[in-house]
Amino acid sequence: MRLASRSFFRPFLMLAVLTAVLGQAPAVRAESRFDELLTRLGLAKDQSGVYSSNGRIEVQTVDVATKYAGRIESVPAHEGDLLATGQVVAQLGTAEATAKLNAAKASVLRARAAKAVAEASLMQAESALSVTQTTYGRTVKLHDSGTAPQSALDDATNALNGARASVAMAKAQISDASALIAAAEADQQQVQIALDDLTIKAPIRGRVLYRLHEPGEVVAAGTPIVTMLDLSNVYMNIYLPAKVAGTLSAGDEARLILDPVPDYVIPARVTFVSPQSQFTPKSVETGEQREELVFRVKLSVPRTLLAKFETQIKSGVRGIGFVRTRPGTPWPANLAVKLPG
Repeated sequence: MRLASRSFFRPFLMLAVLTAVLGQAPAVRAESRFDELLTRLGLAKDQSGVYSSNGRIEVQTVDVATKYAGRIESVPAHEGDLLATGQVVAQLGTAEATAKLNAAKASVLRARAAKAVAEASLMQAESALSVTQTTYGRTVKLHDSGTAPQSALDDATNALNGARASVAMAKAQISDASALIAAAEADQQQVQIALDDLTIKAPIRGRVLYRLHEPGEVVAAGTPIVTMLDLSNVYMNIYLPAKVAGTLSAGDEARLILDPVPDYVIPARVTFVSPQSQFTPKSVETGEQREELVFRVKLSVPRTLLAKFETQIKSGVRGIGFVRTRPGTPWPANLAVKLPG
């Protein structure tokens, strides 16, 4: 009976002791709404004003398309290839364009021949004008002396005016031929450009992400042949609440730490802060966390650094981006720049 009584009162005794301990402990200050938001968004903050958010490495993509319709003859570029600017990506059929180019060249030759004929006509007209001017001068003297009749002077005058008109016409023909030559050469240049555009070249230095078409296919104008990654434009988008995003400016320093290489700290710059809030993308946070509005902040890696490590750049790699709300303060020791040797 005594043992039963002790068992009955033991829970009440423990409750009393716990109440006394809690009563003596200092009250815990509740988190602010901003700190709660940081926690819900998966953000972190230390005493130096550094905030972090999850993100992933993204690389600007470029669709390399054909300007003209045609049949693909070859696609030397393969997925994963690192292409230099101007390197051949694909070749379209050139038979039709080559025929047009030959026709344009023939038009240029014809226009030049027409100019040569006009120049010869000018020489002939100028020679005739010289003879007519001599005849006219003699006729005037004879007419003034009473030897030549008025009709002879009239004929000499008409002949001189006709010779002058022939010279003016020959000069106009030369100008017209020169214009025809310019037009024909412009047509030739246009056809040459079209012919050159059938050889599709890489507009940037980058890596081939997708090879979209194969030799033998007929494609329409504007059809992308490959998709390239611009290795000089690598960035990470992170999402921050207004209290953090509002303190950032373009050009502010940032840091990136990537999941595959957590020992390295990559320098970056804030290059864009969205002026509009949005819900956090599904690929970044959970459904509950997407209830909060945030601002997109773009952290770009310097191009000089990208050029040095371009063979190691991979899009889609997850990591963490760090920003400072007080740019003048130094970075913590664990966020000092550290790159592979």
